Amino acid sequence: MLKRIAAGLLAGAALSTTALPASADVNTGSVIRWNSGAAVWTTTLDNVSSFLKSKNAEAPDRGLSSGLAASGWTAKEVQAGLSKEYNVDVVGVSRFLYSKDGVKFLQDQTRSYFPYWAQKKTAVQALRSAIILDSVDGKLSSAGIMKTLPVDFRLADTCNTFDGKQNICAQGKCKGDAQCTSLLSWYVFLPACIQANQIVDKLAAKPAPAGSAPVRGLW
Repeated sequence: MLKRIAAGLLAGAALSTTALPASADVNTGSVIRWNSGAAVWTTTLDNVSSFLKSKNAEAPDRGLSSGLAASGWTAKEVQAGLSKEYNVDVVGVSRFLYSKDGVKFLQDQTRSYFPYWAQKKTAVQALRSAIILDSVDGKLSSAGIMKTLPVDFRLADTCNTFDGKQNICAQGKCKGDAQCTSLLSWYVFLPACIQANQIVDKLAAKPAPAGSAPVRGLW
């Protein structure tokens, strides 16, 4: 039964992806297009992969380097945070993201980060699709979400429209303006928040280990 439910939810996620305006928004591998005023710097999935594999956590492009400097974390901490995997149930994740609270969550989480062309119009569908698709194997990570983004995403910092800040979902876990508003810090916390909010059947849920702590951001 659960397999059939999961298959249906995944089909819904796939359909929501195909519903995006293909003529304008397609995934060219650009996970972050840093849009500040008239300038646009591009960080591709290959750039992110190179950063995650780097022994010294070196950024291979200008946009990612600037993003790291503004993240509020060290490059090593961001590297670890983006790579960290969280155990999730794809059905529970889907239930949350398709619920009323889940839609509000997605709207809040795409404050300045959304599809490059369609922007807020398809932000909820695009981010939801990426999260669900990365949850299929029972593991969720920031790097995995980036990999499954259906379209190019931008971080918009434009005059009197978007301020380039993101709403960090783990309130009280970040310190300072950079950690609490930067895109890379947002990415670090996102999987943990999804794990904490997934809607899992009580009978199916496994009891938490004795002494387990609440969801944390990086570790």
